[in-house]
Amino acid sequence: MAAANRPTALPSVSHALRAVESLLLGGGQRTARRNAWTAVLEDRRRAKDRVEAQHVLEAVSGRTS
Repeated sequence: MAAANRPTALPSVSHALRAVESLLLGGGQRTARRNAWTAVLEDRRRAKDRVEAQHVLEAVSGRTS
């Protein structure tokens, strides 16, 4: 019977933040914020790809010279 009194797991920080977000922001604002964050992540990915491509080009041009 002691197992029945076991406390439940606390919600994760991300779940807590989403709950606060839903209380403070309207649906449109939430969507806009998430879209903006997705754009930031995509920009970071493209920047990383550009740096990697630049390194490859520098390595290739260094070998052929």
